[in-house]
Amino acid sequence: MYAVIKTGGKQYKVAAGDKIKVEQIAADVGQEIVIDQVLAVGNGAELTVGTPLVNGASVKATVLAHGKHDKVRIFKMRRRKHYQKRQGHRQAYTELQIGTVGA
Repeated sequence: MYAVIKTGGKQYKVAAGDKIKVEQIAADVGQEIVIDQVLAVGNGAELTVGTPLVNGASVKATVLAHGKHDKVRIFKMRRRKHYQKRQGHRQAYTELQIGTVGA
């Protein structure tokens, strides 16, 4: 059984036992969270698609860790104008262990 969930403005296809990295969620490490924004639930050949959400569906997940992704380097330059700008960014994430997918 799998589900398509929405969190942090992105969509993820998850199944029980998966580990995913999502946008940072305000939860403690070890805490169990419930994601109720489920867009679709599939089981073999069956697929239930919500309009936009599936009623009564939820995904339970456990917070494993918080961290930051690798640095993305931003470099802007205008030729012949003596303009150079360097910038870096590290996006924060939360790692989740998917528990159960309930329809």
